[in-house]
Amino acid sequence: MKTKKALKVIGLAITGTVLLGVVIITLFINLSPQFGEKATADQKAEYLKSGHYKKGKFVNTRLTVMDINYWELIKKLVNGSPDRQPGKDILVEKIDSLDIANNEASITRLTWFGHSSFLLELDGKKILIDPMFGRSPSPHPWVGSPRYSKELPIEIEKLPFIDAIILSHDHYDHLDYGSIQKLKSKVGAYYTPLGVGNHLEAWGVAKDKIHELNWWDKILFDEIELVCTPARHFSGRGILDRSTTLWASWVIKGANENIFFSGDSGYDSHFKEIGDKYGPFDISMMECGQYNEDWKAIHMMPEETVQAAIDLNSKLMMPIHWGAFTLAFHSWTDPAERVTKKANELNMPIATPKIGEVLIVGDSIYPRERWWTKY
Repeated sequence: MKTKKALKVIGLAITGTVLLGVVIITLFINLSPQFGEKATADQKAEYLKSGHYKKGKFVNTRLTVMDINYWELIKKLVNGSPDRQPGKDILVEKIDSLDIANNEASITRLTWFGHSSFLLELDGKKILIDPMFGRSPSPHPWVGSPRYSKELPIEIEKLPFIDAIILSHDHYDHLDYGSIQKLKSKVGAYYTPLGVGNHLEAWGVAKDKIHELNWWDKILFDEIELVCTPARHFSGRGILDRSTTLWASWVIKGANENIFFSGDSGYDSHFKEIGDKYGPFDISMMECGQYNEDWKAIHMMPEETVQAAIDLNSKLMMPIHWGAFTLAFHSWTDPAERVTKKANELNMPIATPKIGEVLIVGDSIYPRERWWTKY
């Protein structure tokens, strides 16, 4: 009898603890601004017109199923590559705010901040792409994989006025609450896929600065043409909001340079379609990192990254989505090693700038150093 009572007490205690945990997590999600804002009923009705919004969620053009064995994932997490992070902090090239402010409009420059974050200087405009400048890609800066470098090429406070921010989707490694909070007072406009603007507006960005686009929508930003193009991925910032906002790649067409940004994507026929419609591209920034065979449908393998750049008719490709955070099981240098090997095999020119190193778009001389071997 005493044993039964003890078991009952233990059972009630466990149940109570679980329920308390659920309540705490629910309150945290509902009360923390980092999780963003949901779409209204009117917005959802508009999303239905997009052609890829079904039963309250956006969908890929091709059925995308991830057959994940979670037990295998746990084993990989425990027994994964011992080199998933660098052995020491990565050093970055520093850039100067005056150099950015005074760059000639005729010179198009790209500066990589690690992962998928860039400063693009095009036709006299300063554009940030997926500016994730935080410590870790998670709802809280002290949770999750820490950034490999202690510094950024330039601190947010030292950046000059930013004419526009372009966002690919709302995952934490691409859309960072803390970064937006620090940037919003010096940004002129935001270009996002459908639904992502709700997060920005909830975080204090003026509604008239936000431009949401569907796949294949075009918009002029001054004289620069932006095209929101498809990607094969998903979205979400909380437990129950998976795929409730759209994800995208982007075509950025200036007066003389044509640029492609892949966002996050599995390999599919959309790259060839984009290349046929908008190529050739002077440079394509192509996802290459945080992949696994279990989820290759939403994150390309390095060899597929090279083929995608070829499909796009790219004159030069640059691997991105690596070099800053550990979000998969491969070694941190695996993306760079595999993509450069395949690019060389297929005669695809490839740039590998250090974090903070300036790349001049259209120049025949571009960064090729295997800098990651020093770590």
